[in-house]
Amino acid sequence: MDRAAGFATPEGTERFHRRAESAGRTALGHFRPAPGDLRLSSLGLGTYLGRPDAPTDTAVEQAVSICLGSGRINVVDTAINYRYQRAERSVGRALARLLEAHTVARDEVFVATKAGYLAPDGESGLEPSEWVDRELIAPGVLASSDIVGGSHAMTPRYLSDQIERSRTNLGLETIDLLYLHNAAESQLAEVGPDEFLRRLSAAFAELERRRADGALRAYGLATWDSLRVPPDDPSYLSLESVVATAREAGGPDHGFRFVQFPFNLAMPEAATLSVQRVGGRARPLFEAARQLGIGCFTSVPLMQGRLARGTSADGARSVASRAIQFARSAPGTIAPLLGQKTAEHLSENLAVAGEPPWERAAFEAALR
Repeated sequence: MDRAAGFATPEGTERFHRRAESAGRTALGHFRPAPGDLRLSSLGLGTYLGRPDAPTDTAVEQAVSICLGSGRINVVDTAINYRYQRAERSVGRALARLLEAHTVARDEVFVATKAGYLAPDGESGLEPSEWVDRELIAPGVLASSDIVGGSHAMTPRYLSDQIERSRTNLGLETIDLLYLHNAAESQLAEVGPDEFLRRLSAAFAELERRRADGALRAYGLATWDSLRVPPDDPSYLSLESVVATAREAGGPDHGFRFVQFPFNLAMPEAATLSVQRVGGRARPLFEAARQLGIGCFTSVPLMQGRLARGTSADGARSVASRAIQFARSAPGTIAPLLGQKTAEHLSENLAVAGEPPWERAAFEAALR
């Protein structure tokens, strides 16, 4: 598959936004400003769950086609390790068809992926350990000592290798956003804070190099606990210190511009717990990120389906729609990332784009 040139731009994402609003596909407020002067949808498509098989490939491709083709979503999130590289390839095939049909333009769509976890190729015919030995250890991409916990690495050469595989899988010359995938959760407690920050600095320097050669536009951290837990937790990571590390690696125009973390009705800590210090003051994660100029995407808005069962008390909308509205209405968020494959769920979730996000009072009432 050839690699499509280009990347998401202010002009392209604004064009997508205007086209959606003029056609009455979305409510006012559905599209949000994001770092890089982009205009991104307040719902994003996630591609995490599913078996590494052909039927799931087809379902993911259809979901990408429906979401982008609807004009309501221009954010797609994936990772090289999702379904043993098959998720990226499914996204790439769908995007190639959409671009060829001129359904969307490359500069209208924001594509994020992740690197860090070992990601054997599920279509190689090799066992995972054999693939790692043949593709990573034997050619010197990784030393065994670079692998933490048997599953994670973030050395510069490894990250560059993963970027090249992702560009090929996605069929893109330039990846809009490359996250380090659960780096703190995987390495911080094992290697200690000083060594972790040294490794993070080396990783950021490599990501800045790949920005300079056009492989990436921006980078970030996809996290689970590390940005939401109290400072005395072994997995705690200071967002202010991460931004300072990026500034050392790339100067004032560094590429560290986004974070991802869980946020839903059952996991509201990013809005409620003041665990991140910025300028000496403790703030909730959403507020800290805003102060530091970092865009926020959130994961598991439906807690992998556990918040999607039943109907609301008034019967007017599903519990899933309410949970999605809660996640997309958090002050400071860009978009929750929804893993959706069935036609029923796609239709229901896309319908939320036709409703304005909640006002702050309604959001805060749901927090209580």
